[in-house]
Amino acid sequence: MNFLKVIFVNLFKIFIVTCLCLVNFSNNFEVFALTPPERHNFVSYAVKNVSPAVVKIDTERLVERQQFDPTLLDPLLRDLLGEQGMTPERERGQGSGVIINENGLVLTNAHVVERVDDVSVTLADGTICDGQVLGTDAITDLALVKIEEFKNSSYAPLGNSEDLEVGDWAIALGTPYGLEKTVTLGIVSSLHRDINSLGFSDKRLDLIQTDAAINPGNSGGPLINSNGEVIGINTLVRSGPGAGLGFAIPINLAKSVSDQLLKNGEVIHPYLGVQLISLNPRIAKEHNQDPNSLVQLPERKGALIQSVIPNSPAEKAGLRRGDLVIAAENIIIEEPKALLDEVEKAQIGKVFLLNVLRDNQEIQINIKPEALPGLT
Repeated sequence: MNFLKVIFVNLFKIFIVTCLCLVNFSNNFEVFALTPPERHNFVSYAVKNVSPAVVKIDTERLVERQQFDPTLLDPLLRDLLGEQGMTPERERGQGSGVIINENGLVLTNAHVVERVDDVSVTLADGTICDGQVLGTDAITDLALVKIEEFKNSSYAPLGNSEDLEVGDWAIALGTPYGLEKTVTLGIVSSLHRDINSLGFSDKRLDLIQTDAAINPGNSGGPLINSNGEVIGINTLVRSGPGAGLGFAIPINLAKSVSDQLLKNGEVIHPYLGVQLISLNPRIAKEHNQDPNSLVQLPERKGALIQSVIPNSPAEKAGLRRGDLVIAAENIIIEEPKALLDEVEKAQIGKVFLLNVLRDNQEIQINIKPEALPGLT
């Protein structure tokens, strides 16, 4: 009898434990079922924040070309046809842009809309509007376009490019090859990349470097961060060696330029009128050891004047070839870029102080920067 009682008690204990296990499993299953997995990542949320403000820009301009290439015509045929005139043709272009305020102002690249006759802007919802170019700045490759009869309230939030660090996420939006609403992802791979090092000696700006794919047609589109804020304007991609690297204009510079374009229709850049090369002790020492060298260079860092442009502020102030600029407005100058940065801050017509080494003697030269000619 006691034996049966023990068996019954053990079976009852097993039953209770089994029931508890089933209850716990059921509760866990319900909790799991009520918590669905994350369906989207930060990229999709960041893109949703900006993509309604990304636009496609189509341009047209009238160009005149010869109907036939005269170098390819047979001489007899050329005599029969006579002098060939110019034939007008419509040339089309395409790029991207981003709406930056509720009034329909669009930031894009200057090379997208410069010297065009007609501009049309395609909004994210497919609406096509006429666009008016308010101004372009070739030096920074930025332009401002106004959407006519703008009724869409979508515009992109602008971030602070000074807060960027190498390794931050970078997301490029635009219409590469005419493919609208295209998104590519990468990181900020470098900051303050001097555009002159990329072969553009006629520009003045530092760029954000990214490995997010930027292709033809992406120009003028936004580069955004993980918070869905515009941190740059896509401007170019490197081809050939090093292909795959893209570059964007920092949004802080773009905001400053767009404000000037909106107010004045142009951006005034001060200039001195000198061509510069970098000098350091190693380069100077190698030059001075050459028995054929005509002048001895100071063995120190600075911006060496290679040539002076005729009738420029530099020539009027008495600057010469071979002068080494070592300071500007009491700021130490160790390379040409540092001098150009200080010149960009100078005021037109106001005295700009340079410290120069000439014949191993330091002298001070007062120069008055003028507006860079040939931009308007």
